[in-house]
Amino acid sequence: MDASDRLWIRPFPPIDPDTPEVLLAVDHASADPAERMVCALLNRGHEGREGVFHLLPDDLTARYRRTGGRLAVTLLAPRAVVAADVADRTDGLRDHLDALPRDPLDPGRVVLLHRETTTDFVPAAEGDERQPVLLLDHVGGSAGPDELAGLFENGGTTVTVVPATEHPAP
Repeated sequence: MDASDRLWIRPFPPIDPDTPEVLLAVDHASADPAERMVCALLNRGHEGREGVFHLLPDDLTARYRRTGGRLAVTLLAPRAVVAADVADRTDGLRDHLDALPRDPLDPGRVVLLHRETTTDFVPAAEGDERQPVLLLDHVGGSAGPDELAGLFENGGTTVTVVPATEHPAP
């Protein structure tokens, strides 16, 4: 399955059945080391109320960019945060850190994932921030958005709300 097939614009019933959301799936068992690094960052959560974890606002962010009829979503993280998270791992992720592209807007950040889809959807804006990306993480397979919603209801996936901004115009 093409990675771009794992970015969807659609309502996500557990959140709001009537509002289109930007959904991006990541797989803990992916062959892509950067995708597994995103999943590793999801374990950085700080517990709020029981069972609810929050990422620090800058640990993982998303950036939107529209080009013609395409919407791109890029996931970014501070290189130092990723390095700290993969330092003690034994699955080889730390060997891939230097290969991650630097964010052209902030060299202290790295690009973890970049996905695009054809759509006329424009994420809602509030000030400088755009509608957040809903990051759906799961293990294995190539579940589509309908299957992920079912996995979520059965405890097979979690949802992380990732703050997003718009890529500035060139």
